[in-house]
Amino acid sequence: MKTRPRIAIIGGGPGGLTLARILHVNGIAATVFEQEDHPLARPQGGTLDIHADSGQVALARAGLTAEFRRIARYEDQGDRLLDKTGKVLFEQQSAVDGDRPEVDRTALREILLASLPAHGIQWSRNLHAVLPRDDGAYDLSFGDLTVGPFDLVVGADGTWSRVRPLVSPYKPQYTGVMFIEFGIDDVDARHPELSRLVGRGKMEALGDGKALIAQRNGNAHIRGYAIFRVPEGWPARAIDFSSPATARAGLIAQFDGWAPDILDLIRACNDRILARPIYGLPVGHRWPNRVGVTLLGDAAHVMSPFGGDGVNNALFDAAELARWIAESEDWAEAVRAYEADMFERVVESAAHAAEAVATLLSHDDPALTLEHLRHRGQPAPDAA
Repeated sequence: MKTRPRIAIIGGGPGGLTLARILHVNGIAATVFEQEDHPLARPQGGTLDIHADSGQVALARAGLTAEFRRIARYEDQGDRLLDKTGKVLFEQQSAVDGDRPEVDRTALREILLASLPAHGIQWSRNLHAVLPRDDGAYDLSFGDLTVGPFDLVVGADGTWSRVRPLVSPYKPQYTGVMFIEFGIDDVDARHPELSRLVGRGKMEALGDGKALIAQRNGNAHIRGYAIFRVPEGWPARAIDFSSPATARAGLIAQFDGWAPDILDLIRACNDRILARPIYGLPVGHRWPNRVGVTLLGDAAHVMSPFGGDGVNNALFDAAELARWIAESEDWAEAVRAYEADMFERVVESAAHAAEAVATLLSHDDPALTLEHLRHRGQPAPDAA
């Protein structure tokens, strides 16, 4: 008879919730511990393209394909590439039969939460420490509360994982690339010219070693990023964030000489303007197996967002870890097998992300971006 481990999942993002859901489908209980107070405690981030061979596979194993198709925006898979004058270098209209539909993070989280039993997630649980016990299990310290024991603790707690130090000494390093995030609300009604500029998907403008990216989200929202290759503390020195108005003015000043209609993206943005430095773990990051502790998603292999593989890797990590546990007679060996497979599986996407962030904003970047977009625009080869 199989021994079912007592499982704690740290982090209620897409990876952690997908793991809990697929375990639940297979009759295995797990508890998710999330530091946020409730599902709408903070914005969950922008839009995600969910890949057919990874993220969609994971959601299918979770029994959520119908729910995913209900929230997926197949019409928002287009691409536009411009130079700083507004000249269009590449344009591909969205294809509703494409295999990388967009979905808002909030909507994805909602369907995952709805698929779990109410007792399966505990909110307001900010992990302080994972405490090894003499019997080989672990307790979890949340400050004035300690819960346990758990046989398996899964770190699905992102870039600055508090579980990772139990198995790996590596810390994410700044890549040298800084995003300044902004958003435009109700763009179709309030800013139809910007809606047309962005199109049905993503618009990217490059020039002077800088970039502006704007991507369509659900509910007529545009999420934008001004991108620079600068030291990590640069935003505080270069832009006055004391008010939204001064932040907009400071950000626009960084793009002197750019086409006014492109800079209107910044002029039209709402008051939420944030600096987001981009971090990454080494390509090929791995650790020696430690019984009772493992990682998935960004906790295991955070990488730059170029390529859109981050959330897809996290979802597929969750699906594979759940599969190994469900199918194995020995859950500890299942975790070991999951890690060995995952280490190899993510190398390609991590290497691609590292190369992309290394060449971003270089003199070769416009040509490399154009080549990438043209390659993506080609039809997939027929299956053998």
